[in-house]
Amino acid sequence: MQPARTQWRKQSRLVKVVMSFLIALAAVAGFAMAGAAPASAAESSVKGKSFTIATDTTFAPFEFREHGKLVGIDMDMIRAIAKDQGFSIQIQSLGFNAALQALSSNQADAVVAGMSVTDERKQIYDFSEPYFESGVQMAVAEGNTTIKGYGDLKGKTVTVKTGSSSEIYAKSIAKQYGFTVHSVDQSATMYEMVKSGNASAVFDDYPVLAYGISQNNGLKTVTPKKPEGSYAIAVNKGKNAALLKAINAGLAELKSSGEYDRILDRYLGKTSSSSAKTPVKASQPSFWQLVQSSMPALAQGLRNTLIITVLAFTLALIIGMVFGLMRISPNPAANWLARIYVSVFRGTPLLVWAFFFYFGIPQLVGHALPNWLWISSLFTLSLNSGSYLTEIIRGSIRSVDVGQTEGARSLGLTYGQTLRRVVLPQAIKIATPSIINQLVIMIKDSSLLLTIGFADLLYQAQQLYAANFRVTETLLMVGILYFIAITFLTWLANIADRRLNK
Repeated sequence: MQPARTQWRKQSRLVKVVMSFLIALAAVAGFAMAGAAPASAAESSVKGKSFTIATDTTFAPFEFREHGKLVGIDMDMIRAIAKDQGFSIQIQSLGFNAALQALSSNQADAVVAGMSVTDERKQIYDFSEPYFESGVQMAVAEGNTTIKGYGDLKGKTVTVKTGSSSEIYAKSIAKQYGFTVHSVDQSATMYEMVKSGNASAVFDDYPVLAYGISQNNGLKTVTPKKPEGSYAIAVNKGKNAALLKAINAGLAELKSSGEYDRILDRYLGKTSSSSAKTPVKASQPSFWQLVQSSMPALAQGLRNTLIITVLAFTLALIIGMVFGLMRISPNPAANWLARIYVSVFRGTPLLVWAFFFYFGIPQLVGHALPNWLWISSLFTLSLNSGSYLTEIIRGSIRSVDVGQTEGARSLGLTYGQTLRRVVLPQAIKIATPSIINQLVIMIKDSSLLLTIGFADLLYQAQQLYAANFRVTETLLMVGILYFIAITFLTWLANIADRRLNK
């Protein structure tokens, strides 16, 4: 019995050891599965969803328009990532600073705009894995033979793009070499400043300079590439972790499949992402060829300009009429309210309200709003113009001879009847020239909406000369189109004036 009992005890101990091992193995597997589950859920959570991607408007070859379509290294890359990871994207072409504001206000889910990773930005945004190692070069006008390096910049002005790594680098050496830094919003603007002599040199990312030179932008590089930062995709810190993980997974897949290199070759030629390449200049189209290729985009911009102007002006007339009557009202509260409205909107720049409505309100409500670009543009123009129309209408009513009012009241008309039948018809006739002038001002003011990405006429022009670098010719076409549009609307307004006030 004793040997049997001993044998049983040995078997029992063996069973316990095996069971303990299995339990431990199950626990490890459980922890592994628990850790993997959220990742799997994160991967699947982006499939079938749509995300808004904010980008720059003019940063060729990373983002620019070609035949009306937004293309470039960044655009082809993010579209390929979205396709690989099973989500869809909506691109918002806003400009670099506006794109960052759109991200901060939750109007966009990510920014893809040749964005350099810096320690300061890491405090605000979470970045994807870097996808491009950039570098800064200096360029001067093609005919400049006096500036051959940084040592020739003493007492001169150089231009850089606001918020870029080239701006950071230029400011870091400005004191050492004794030059002044002037920051602007667009690459095309920088190049025009150098060609016109308003700046002696430009600092920019080497692939951007290389592409511009290949498109005959009138510059030449004079310094070697200075490694300065990596490009990555940004999301708000602590948010959209699933999207960021999907972006990293898609980017890794693009690189392993060779698709990423093919995208680079498409815009930079047969060159690696870590070396600068001497650009080959393309042939320059004639002015009439430029007109033919540009007109479809400019026509679309003109259409948007006219639509937003007509809608905003109609609303502004209603606002101006209501608040104009409140300004002459015997009711102190109504008069006080109208005074505040006029003071606020007439005393602040239109651009401030464009940014407030488009970026500020979604941030206040905590989420993006549908069709908000058009709605915020409508609010901006109509409320700003309405404040001026309020004073035009108030002044025209006050200009009507007071004897007209006294005569009407003596005949037994009430205050409202006197205003409606006697005073307002005469006031409208007096106000019409000023109202038509306000319509002209509104058409021109609508061009400021390009700062929030509204695709008006001037916005479309920026898209064109960002790619072809024919700034003067493109703006000449824009000026002609604005002149035609303003002349046509003024003609229609004058016809309406003659019919209403004959």
